[in-house]
Amino acid sequence: MVGVPLVRRTRKRSRPTRIATVLEYAAMGWPVVPGAHPLRHGPRACSCDRVGCPDPGAHPLSPAWSMQATTDAAQLTRWWQAEPETNVILPTGRVFDVFDVPLSTGLSALTRIDEAGAHPGPVATHGDRVLFYVATRGNPEDEDEWWTCHLDTGPAAIADTPGLRWHCRDSYVLAPPSTLVGGQGVSWLRAPDGRPLPDPVRILEWLAD
Repeated sequence: MVGVPLVRRTRKRSRPTRIATVLEYAAMGWPVVPGAHPLRHGPRACSCDRVGCPDPGAHPLSPAWSMQATTDAAQLTRWWQAEPETNVILPTGRVFDVFDVPLSTGLSALTRIDEAGAHPGPVATHGDRVLFYVATRGNPEDEDEWWTCHLDTGPAAIADTPGLRWHCRDSYVLAPPSTLVGGQGVSWLRAPDGRPLPDPVRILEWLAD
């Protein structure tokens, strides 16, 4: 009798839950704070209380987000267990800064970085933007040690800087696996891998090219 070969059923890898990803960020030393999320139904596009929210699902829930951001696993677990759809906000200027560029510019720069065998650091897509995570310039207590840049972008200046934005202190970014209006997700092109974050000036040179 000819045996019938066994067909092994492979299980689909389940996507990590949002809370699991949040806790991974915290374990890396990246502070996290809850963000609003898009609403699928009803007259409003955003879960916040603001009528006509200008940035639906892409901002922190609380005006005190800067003070609330934490790496405390217990607190983060409470937040995301209470609101599992909450988007993920990462403050910048603490552990990292972020270059925020148009999609075509970001993908072109990433291709050149890869071809050169260089390390781009963590890179994410956010709708029609690409986010490069780089070593931070820091947030020194002595203001005389702070050097400003005309590319610095805080939350209130996003609309005024359609090209290259540099998120540093007092700013934030929407992080994977957050969801945008329309159902598109924020996702990693190059996930954090434990290596040191790249020098911002070096990445800026690739972007300027």
